Amino acid sequence: MTRITLALDAMGGDHAPTVVVKGAEIARERFPFVDFAFFGPEPQIQPLLAKAPKLAKVATVHHTDVVVAADARPSVALRAGRGSSMRLALDAVAAGQARAAVSAGNTGALMAMAKFALRTLPGIDRPAIASFFPTARGESVMLDLGANVICDARNLTQFAFLGEAFARTVLGLSRPSIGLLNVGAEDQKGREELKEAAQMLRDSQLNAQFLGFVEGDDIAAGRVDVIVTDGFTGNVALKTAEGTARLISGFLKESFRASLLARLGYVFARPAFGKFRERIDPRRYNGAIFLGLNGIAVKSHGGTDALGFANAIGVAVDMVVHGFLDRIRADLAHAPSSPQPAVAE
Repeated sequence: MTRITLALDAMGGDHAPTVVVKGAEIARERFPFVDFAFFGPEPQIQPLLAKAPKLAKVATVHHTDVVVAADARPSVALRAGRGSSMRLALDAVAAGQARAAVSAGNTGALMAMAKFALRTLPGIDRPAIASFFPTARGESVMLDLGANVICDARNLTQFAFLGEAFARTVLGLSRPSIGLLNVGAEDQKGREELKEAAQMLRDSQLNAQFLGFVEGDDIAAGRVDVIVTDGFTGNVALKTAEGTARLISGFLKESFRASLLARLGYVFARPAFGKFRERIDPRRYNGAIFLGLNGIAVKSHGGTDALGFANAIGVAVDMVVHGFLDRIRADLAHAPSSPQPAVAE
């Protein structure tokens, strides 16, 4: 396996740089062919690497004292964060010094910087945030998860092509099925842009894979492999799913603590409960990708732990190893194009 280098924003996230370094240490065990370039304050990073000598052998540290604040406005971060750990990690990808960047930092700032540093792929108006969800049938991909609050039919159609390639790359599906999230499965329901996007997909090379409209309860059922929606709806669905998972876990814990008999029952049910908890563990699905960029940028949840960050690194590795950018460039040759070339902000 050819060695690849990943750029890590060492100062992104609630528990940086500790979680970033420990996450890279876990990922190193999984992916021994990966080198890591850490961007951030060297005096904070080097002591952590000293405790992980195996990781230190495949790691380099690029010093900067500039950090993007968690509450920084994207426009401000773009102007003032040129020398930040986040921006330098993205610049390394743009310069070909790294194959992908991973950050748990400010989502809006990361998107703005990624669009500026990496630019968009030809034919793509707007990048989209995509990630995968646990379902009754396995896993599915959803996009957009918050990058674009308002989308027209062409945006949604482009998201379908991006999501289809993502599902093939990360989930290993040969022909992922696609659905547009709507308020009903009937053709006459929904906003005009959804109806128009549906027709555009039927007229495209994805026609055989497009199954029409899907509803909210189809997400968990796994009716389709790729769910396409605007960023407003997608983000609400994402946060609702995360909150529901925490609520169910909380209810189960309360139930098992309710009485002595319940506690005894937990002893026997513990292995099954462990499997259930693992199945809905958000760390397992950590790592959202900014699709539509001319480079790979992965967003980790800001509050994740080392295991979650390692999984975000895993998403980046999958994207690189399976040649996602080459696949999506080929697919976009058949996607509906914009009336004007996309302009990076």
